[in-house]
Amino acid sequence: MPILSKEEAQSLLKKVLNYSKADACEISLGGSEGGNIRYALNAVSTAGDIGTLSLAVSSTFGQKTGTATINEFDDASLEKVVRRSEELAQLAPANPEYMPPLGPQTFKEAITYNANTAAMTPESRADLVAKSLQVTKEAKLSAAGFLENSTDFRAVMNSKGMFAYNKSTDVTFSVTTRNAEGTGSGYASRGFTDASKLDTYSATKIATQKALSSVGARAIEPGKYTVILEPIAATYMMENMFRFDARSADEGRSFLSKKGGGTRLGEKLLDEKVTIYSDPFNPELPSGTWNGDGMPLEKTMWFDKGVVKNLSYSRYWAQKKGVQPQPGPSNIIMEGGTMSLDEMIKSTERGILVTRLWYIRMVDPQVLALTGLTRDGTFYIENGKIKFPIKNMRFNESPIIMLNNVEALGKPERAISVESYRSYLIPPMKIRDFTFSSLSDAV
Repeated sequence: MPILSKEEAQSLLKKVLNYSKADACEISLGGSEGGNIRYALNAVSTAGDIGTLSLAVSSTFGQKTGTATINEFDDASLEKVVRRSEELAQLAPANPEYMPPLGPQTFKEAITYNANTAAMTPESRADLVAKSLQVTKEAKLSAAGFLENSTDFRAVMNSKGMFAYNKSTDVTFSVTTRNAEGTGSGYASRGFTDASKLDTYSATKIATQKALSSVGARAIEPGKYTVILEPIAATYMMENMFRFDARSADEGRSFLSKKGGGTRLGEKLLDEKVTIYSDPFNPELPSGTWNGDGMPLEKTMWFDKGVVKNLSYSRYWAQKKGVQPQPGPSNIIMEGGTMSLDEMIKSTERGILVTRLWYIRMVDPQVLALTGLTRDGTFYIENGKIKFPIKNMRFNESPIIMLNNVEALGKPERAISVESYRSYLIPPMKIRDFTFSSLSDAV
């Protein structure tokens, strides 16, 4: 019974809540079901279906909270997990930042569930992978990929009368293609709420073209170059900046901190082409309509034409600062422009096309200085044309500096980060003066 309806979840949570003897109690219930296929060397290596269901109880006495979890749902087990959370609460130290549970809230109905994705089967996953393998076998390349679909639900209820429920679906696909000699590599990834939009054949075609085109890579001198970042590369560069946390900024630990104290709220920090927001009802990247505290989520502007418009405030930090709480991003959407990738290339006199970045590490969190490497197809552009593949290079750059050097943006695409397992809606972008510091022989 991994996926419970709203009514089933509410009934179960009420039963558990009735066992509570604490000053305050919050119960979280979540479940998922889905499956995956992993393949390498043009052959499936693993495949499976997974279903999980778990419940967590947080009991509070004063400012002391204890949490216990369980995946058994008979009455005796449910009462036992409540008692255990209460025992742990009595042993816990007081939390000076504790905030009492919220009372009843009103949440809009999310658009995160799609029946096509929920109906996926082992056979439908196998068909999608077969289309991917058809491409790489015809091209005499080797593919390694992963396809996964899931249907999830989450429900929360507390002793103050708040109840929230959400059901969602997701399908993700990624593939890396290489030649037999190991001298060429390509990559593509896709993610959707609606599985009917997933075309593994065309995605693998792109990865194949990158692998074939990247053979014979040449070395060029590191330095500052105009770069064209495909959406996945731009996503990897930017995702470290997407917290927008007011407390970190107030305490001087963030790129949103002002020298001498305070935050940079209201300042123009990025190029005016840059607008970043969250919207639970974006059809390409929908999200739930409530956060972990049970606060409603609405469309929120974070950067508007380069200006910092909002910061996220936890309930505790908002109370301390005398402002209204502001939930953090439910999703991240960056507005784009009108240029296609081909038009960006044609408009570039001398530059580099970057397919993907990886092994990214933080150098300085206060300015978001990052270092990392290109991979899976990096190409030199001259006089509006791709001239030849180049060896991978290490970069040292900050997304804040990068987003002040925007020359053009394309249509946003859903891009998946394999490091955070999150999806973003990010456009391809043309950036001037991007810093490459050294060469890498890795493919």
